Amino acid sequence: MVAKRSSVDPAPASGPPNVAVRVAEKRGYEVPMEQPERADRSGRDAGRAGGVLVVADPPRRPRWRERISMTLDLIRANPTGRIALKIFISIAGALVVTIGIALIPLPGPGWLLVIAGLGIWAVEYHWARRLLGFTRRHVHGWTQWVTRQSLAVRIVLGSVGLVFVATVVWLSLKYSLGIDVIAEAMHYLATH
Repeated sequence: MVAKRSSVDPAPASGPPNVAVRVAEKRGYEVPMEQPERADRSGRDAGRAGGVLVVADPPRRPRWRERISMTLDLIRANPTGRIALKIFISIAGALVVTIGIALIPLPGPGWLLVIAGLGIWAVEYHWARRLLGFTRRHVHGWTQWVTRQSLAVRIVLGSVGLVFVATVVWLSLKYSLGIDVIAEAMHYLATH
């Protein structure tokens, strides 16, 4: 439980004030003040002879991300807010993923919307965060592999990609709208 301070007691100067924590404490919610010790930093320089290990601080996140994180912490400090946030994130992610899956066979940003929906779910669900990390690693690995290949291999890969996209567009138009582009093109060429 968080101990209440009087207005004359000085605030501890352990770091920058966290507005979400202060507001949650003011409303009477229990907020853990100590962060768990990270395994990669504990005891790193223990037993090292003759020297001090200086660990650089991680790069600072942009201000807008800090504000979003602070707002989410404030919402999660309230039990009702935590449930409402989980429901909202679940519905919003499901909506974006569903639209993305529906758009995958059509030309457009189907896969991009599926990944965006995973990003929305990753705010609240650990499995989505892991799946998003897996996807990022493999897309980055694929991109690095392609850039190391010769120009001929990249042209072949690009051609295969274009043929695949053209086939998907042709099948989508043929079976969803009833327009056979190849038959129409052949008819046009035969009549003109």
